[in-house]
Amino acid sequence: MNYKDIVDLAVRNLLRRRTRSVLAILGVIIGTSSIVVMLSLGLGMNAGFDEQLKMIGDLHVINIMPGGGGGPQLGNEASGKLDDLAMENISVIKGVTAITPILNVYLRVVAGKYLADFNVLGIKPEMMEKMGFKLAEGRLLKTGDANEIVFGKETLNWFYNPYKPQQSNPNGKPPVDVLKTKLIMTGDHTYGEKNQNQTDSDKTINYLEFKAKGVGVLELVNGNSDYSIYMDLQAAEKIKKANNKAEGIIGNDRGKQYEQAIAYIDDIGKIESISEKIKDLGFYVYNSGDWIRQMQNTSKMIQAVLGGIGAISLLVAALGITNTMVMSIYERTREIGVMKVLGASLKDIRDLFLIEAGVIGLSGGIIGAILSFIISLLMNTVFSSQLGGIFGNLNSGMQGANNISLIPIWLVFAAIAFSTVVGLLAGYYPARRAMRLSALEALRNE
Repeated sequence: MNYKDIVDLAVRNLLRRRTRSVLAILGVIIGTSSIVVMLSLGLGMNAGFDEQLKMIGDLHVINIMPGGGGGPQLGNEASGKLDDLAMENISVIKGVTAITPILNVYLRVVAGKYLADFNVLGIKPEMMEKMGFKLAEGRLLKTGDANEIVFGKETLNWFYNPYKPQQSNPNGKPPVDVLKTKLIMTGDHTYGEKNQNQTDSDKTINYLEFKAKGVGVLELVNGNSDYSIYMDLQAAEKIKKANNKAEGIIGNDRGKQYEQAIAYIDDIGKIESISEKIKDLGFYVYNSGDWIRQMQNTSKMIQAVLGGIGAISLLVAALGITNTMVMSIYERTREIGVMKVLGASLKDIRDLFLIEAGVIGLSGGIIGAILSFIISLLMNTVFSSQLGGIFGNLNSGMQGANNISLIPIWLVFAAIAFSTVVGLLAGYYPARRAMRLSALEALRNE
């Protein structure tokens, strides 16, 4: 017998026992669709996490803060102290592209009648380009800058007119061209609205005013840099010392120690290993994507559980196929004997039953995949609000731009192939049983 004859005979045998075949195929449909839908939920979660990672930005940056001194000694300095020696030790770690101390100074920036309060970040100017800052207009900080400022894109919208707040952002556009307007920086957060907010305690503090100049605006990257403004580290130190002096703060000079530092890593894949090396030096570190990666690991575990539940359904379907094929052998014992007497080989007998089982698996897989698409569509449309609330705690990114259920084409083909293989495996024992039947005993069977 050639394969065409065997396939034709297998299909006719399945059609001859329609009810039993339909029930076996139905079991495969349920199992296949269960696996695909369950895995699609996990893939939807991962897609949401990936989208959130893209929105976070600053994924190349490791934030470093003084530690508790739990690590080894750094030269003559205690570990955990974030000073110039620590900067040098971190900078030589393989994979660290750039590193700079960070000094936070909370200042009011005044541009004519508009003003805004910012957390100004003092950094080493030469590090801005190395750390991948991209410009929307103007230039980055450079060595020799004093009170020059580079603004994050979102900070432009923070300027307001304290006397006409409704006119602060006409047409939703930034009210101030920071590159063309003369700026003043001060630690006095009542500057420009003294008649409204100044208290007696404010009047006793004489903050210095510093002329400043906006030189650049960064591109919008959906990261921390969008909400920060940057200036030269040494200039920020001078302003902070002046503010401390005006406030009467004595003995709070950090000397050579830094409050914070950031390291830039070109290869995101090395972030975790480099973070561990920095921790070993006695520092606290964190990265913007840390919590997302933790949620991704949770998602993978959930995806494995969901896939396991679907696999159990398919296993039950495989038992149904085996039962169907075994019962078929008992009913077709005489037919098998006639085939052997007419010259059908053991291989032909085996292939016949394997093909019947494979057709059940393949048919169920195809229909199950189609059913999965329908269920996925319903979850992403009709039931999106209800399911979005259930999964929102795991992945807030699912709602809106991301689908709750995501079925890539590879999953469809994998599910169909898997169901077909399950069908073939389920038909293997019945096929072997049919091969071992004696032709004479089969012909005697009524």
